[in-house]
Amino acid sequence: MATKTEERGRITARAPQLVVDELEEAAALVGVTINQFVVQAATEKARTIIDAFTRINLSRRDAAFIADLLDNPPAPNEALLRAAQRYEKVVFNEDSPAPKSSRH
Repeated sequence: MATKTEERGRITARAPQLVVDELEEAAALVGVTINQFVVQAATEKARTIIDAFTRINLSRRDAAFIADLLDNPPAPNEALLRAAQRYEKVVFNEDSPAPKSSRH
């Protein structure tokens, strides 16, 4: 039976012997190899950090405020109206060169 092979990278770390001993003991207690233990622990920590930097936490009041703005947006101000007019002029004016597309 054919199995998919997962591409793997290598991480090498040097640590004081006391740290290595502690990691080995913890890995043995949960019944995994030190490599499995370190990868799992590092992955959990990485996910925690990524979540902390990419999640936006709002209070109930802030969430209600944003929901209300989405349901009842304020009328556009003069600056926004002028910007919209400039945009339409540039985008829909056939005499002007086509705008450059951006890749964001």
